[in-house]
This record gives sequence, C-alpha cells and structure tokens, in this order.
Amino acid sequence: SPLREINLNEDSTVKSFTIASLNEKEKKELTADAYVSAMPVDLFKLMIPKQWKGLDAFSKLDGLNGVPVINIHLWFDKKLTDIDHLLFSRSPLLSVYADMSITCKEYEDPNRSMLELVFAPAKDWISRSDEDIIEATINELKKLFPNHFTGDNQANLRKYKVVKTPLSVYKSIPGCQQLRPDQKTPIHNFFLTGDYTMQRYLASMEGAVLSGKLCADKVNKSQARILESQKQNALKPDQ
Repeated sequence: SPLREINLNEDSTVKSFTIASLNEKEKKELTADAYVSAMPVDLFKLMIPKQWKGLDAFSKLDGLNGVPVINIHLWFDKKLTDIDHLLFSRSPLLSVYADMSITCKEYEDPNRSMLELVFAPAKDWISRSDEDIIEATINELKKLFPNHFTGDNQANLRKYKVVKTPLSVYKSIPGCQQLRPDQKTPIHNFFLTGDYTMQRYLASMEGAVLSGKLCADKVNKSQARILESQKQNALKPDQ
C-alpha cells in the first residue's frame, strides 16, 4: 500500500506512517522502532514533512533531479550473443544491455536470446510511442549485431515490452555529489536508502544494494539513540 504521510512527534522524530490503498478508502497507521525510506529521490521529496524542510540534509535534495529512462525487453527467435554479463554499448541510444537468456536463470534459453536494454538518454523519447522506440532500437541493434540482421537467416523479433520511467535515477552533473545525503538523517529514528544516498557508486542497481547495506548497519548502530527517543516521547501526553 502506498505511503500517504510521515507523521511526527513534537520533537520531529517519526511517530508513524500513514499507509492507504490506492483509492484511499482504507487507511492505517504503521508504527515501528525505526523508519526507512527506500523511495526514489523525486518521490521522497514530495513526502518530506514541512518541519524537516529547513534541515540541510533534506533541503539539499532539491538539487538532485531524476531523468527519464526507458527499459526495453526484446525476445528473438535466434541467439544473438553468448556473453554472460552486462555489456556497455557504443550506440548513442542504448547505454547498456544483457542477454538475459544467458545471464538469468528465469529467462534461460539455449537457442533464443532475450535482451534487456537501457534506452538512454531518453528525454526526447519518453513521450514517443512504443513502436517508434522499438524501431529505433532495432536499427541500433542492426549496427551492433550486423551478422544477425542481414542475409537470409536474420533474427526475428518475437515480442517486446517497453517500460517507461519518467523520473528515474538522478542526473549526474557537476556538484551533485555534495548533495547526496547520508543514510543516517538528523532525525533519530528515520533513515534513507537508495542509489542517490552517499555511497561509492553513482545511480545504479549496485549503488542501491550497497546503500541498503549501509542503511541497515546505521539503523543497527542507532538502537540506543532510537530507544532513548522513544522513552522521551512516551513520557509526553498524547499528541
């Protein structure tokens, strides 16, 4: 269920999360010892309580802005590659790709490729039709795999899926590194995780995973501080 509101105690620590169904007919309060946001930075900025807006760790997030990204899934009737890892592309439209029929057990197929590709930069393409995007992608693949798209035994596209994310990873521009927040925030019982938080990688799956590990470690090390804050709030009258 989507998060609707971050509710605060008088000392600005988190009291609870308001969780609601998509139609908001069903709402409930979720309470915990510690609270973690794993939302992308653009969505989290919309949820920041007004009492936190002046804190440097949160106000700096205004400088981190997501960019559109398009992910493309292509199923072919032939094998295009035998490489078992992620590949960077020399194409100006396709940044990285992998043959999931080799790299992923769930898509394993010894005879047919299933490519997953990142179509980026996608700013000029995010509003285009899926058909336009697929046509442009196939044209780029013909340059990357000329032997499979010429002659009498060409690879044929069996099916496809285009996934558009209007605001995805943050845009890496000069100065943005100093804007990335630590997983431990100024709020005793509130923590952040996500590839935009401070860790050694840029916006990526690897960065997201590492940030989660760092966040868990910092939650664990903050137990005493969290418990002390809980005791203090328990002594106060109901808010």
